[in-house]
Amino acid sequence: MTDLARWAILGAGGIALDFLTGLPESRTGRLHAVAARDASRARAFADAHGAPVAGTYADVLARDDVDAVYVATVHPAHADLVHAALDAGKAVLCEKPLTVTPADTDALLAHAAAAGLPLVEAFKYRFGPFADRVREVVAEDLGELRSIEASFGFAAGARTGRLFDPATAGGAIFDVGCYPVSYAVGLAAVAGRDLTASAVVEATGVRGDTGVDETASVTLDLDGTRAVLHTSIVEDQTAAARVTGAHGVLEIPDVWGSRSESPTAATLRRADGTTTQIVTPAVQPMAAEADAVIDALRAGRTEAPEMPWAESAVIARLLDDWLAGF
Repeated sequence: MTDLARWAILGAGGIALDFLTGLPESRTGRLHAVAARDASRARAFADAHGAPVAGTYADVLARDDVDAVYVATVHPAHADLVHAALDAGKAVLCEKPLTVTPADTDALLAHAAAAGLPLVEAFKYRFGPFADRVREVVAEDLGELRSIEASFGFAAGARTGRLFDPATAGGAIFDVGCYPVSYAVGLAAVAGRDLTASAVVEATGVRGDTGVDETASVTLDLDGTRAVLHTSIVEDQTAAARVTGAHGVLEIPDVWGSRSESPTAATLRRADGTTTQIVTPAVQPMAAEADAVIDALRAGRTEAPEMPWAESAVIARLLDDWLAGF
């Protein structure tokens, strides 16, 4: 590997452009190639953004001068592309959700383990100094973790495109509901909860005319920690989160940040009445998750500590149960 890892983006849509825009802030890698089902589309995308290599997925994965790939396609295409990338000896950062079934997620994790290659699910909010600080607070300051409240929703406008298409695993739960689920699972893990004991307690939702879930809510039992979570693709919802423990409450006004900037601020309100303002520097979150993949690759690790495989497996199961629950 050269000093800077050479990234290929698999997909040429909006999220691919966001990753491409953020990657120059990475300390470990740079864009080298773009792939798409249509080689001409990949070439146009690559030319517009300065990637020297372009081609079909098979073309790019066959190259020796690609170290890592970012899978940026629609959800149902993730599994096949990740398997192909691992077979080609590439480290993988895959957009969330990793797959759309627990069985497919388990199969990808097993493949990565057998290949000895990093595979990281791209929940961008988990990477950087703010995410690290939140985990510290939950582990050291809150005491017994009692409850988590979080939501992620937006108004998509016209009910068209991939978000409203069952064939592309559209719907709120897979597109953005996975964020609060992954958040609750991650904090429960930090607090020492047994994730194998996690379960959906109650699930509600509304399906639109196209058949996808447009708005949904879920209550989870994470081995004694209660999580109340909401999502939507037809209405704006708060980006705030509230994490309650025996010794205090952590209030986060913007828990997800954006595709260009991580969250930076939270308030810790202790049970004794004292308050601490938590402020960290912002980072480019997509560059940060790319760095986590390359750090793992260079260290000979298959997982990034910010997004462990055991949590990806639990998240997949809970999303499946939530979707099936109404």
